[in-house]
Amino acid sequence: MPVSAIAPTPAPARRAPRAQEDRNARAVALLERARSAPEAERTRLQQQVVVEYLDVADAVASRYVLRPQDAGDVRQVAYLGLTKAVQRFAPDRGADIVSFAVPTIAGEIKRHLRDTSWVVRPPRQLQELHAELRTAVPRIAQQLGHDPSPAEIAAETGFAVEHVVEAIDCGQGRQPASLDAPHAATPDGSLTLGDTLHASGADFARAEVSAALAAACRTLSPRERRILYLRFFHEQTQAEIARECGVTQMQISRLLTKILSTLRGQLTPDLLAA
Repeated sequence: MPVSAIAPTPAPARRAPRAQEDRNARAVALLERARSAPEAERTRLQQQVVVEYLDVADAVASRYVLRPQDAGDVRQVAYLGLTKAVQRFAPDRGADIVSFAVPTIAGEIKRHLRDTSWVVRPPRQLQELHAELRTAVPRIAQQLGHDPSPAEIAAETGFAVEHVVEAIDCGQGRQPASLDAPHAATPDGSLTLGDTLHASGADFARAEVSAALAAACRTLSPRERRILYLRFFHEQTQAEIARECGVTQMQISRLLTKILSTLRGQLTPDLLAA
């Protein structure tokens, strides 16, 4: 995955400082009124503040949108974070709503992306490093005048090179390639990625039988599973199994016949034929 692919989406321009101050003063006054208002009135006043600051939630959300189709979900999560921030905001502990709300909104989005957006989920440490690099890489690229190599990123951030490589590559877990995507060799779409991946029908049949056998084996007793394991995984003879289990070879023979009969009874005719 190219390093430049993890660059974040630019955030919208900020309001003028004077306009921010005026808006903050109005919102703080509303929330001061809400503290002593009845529940219905308090909810209405808080919702009024939320609507006033939707652009802040949109700005934070824009930093985390990786695919256009995810924009709506991320924006909704950002609005949820904004609502929580407004409900928790205490005017007597701080007068800047934006400074209080932005970390709450970002935290909600990060949790959402961590829990839902990874098709193949890497360790949390790699997820967090990947998010950090999305901010660091553009800055490093601007300083160097070119896309930085993993070694250059590691030198600037203090992370190990191998961790940087893993964090950059793990971003592919969010957007796996479609099997219907055109193959690079045929941009006209005459050959898809799925066309280049071959697997025999026998492989799928064996996988299905293995899954069914695993479920059937869980119905056996621990002793029966042990005998099955020694016979077919360690390839021990019946005499060797008998000595290990402290019984006669004839008893092991009868137990194996019973175990195999039990397993066959739990498989469908199609699986038995495979």
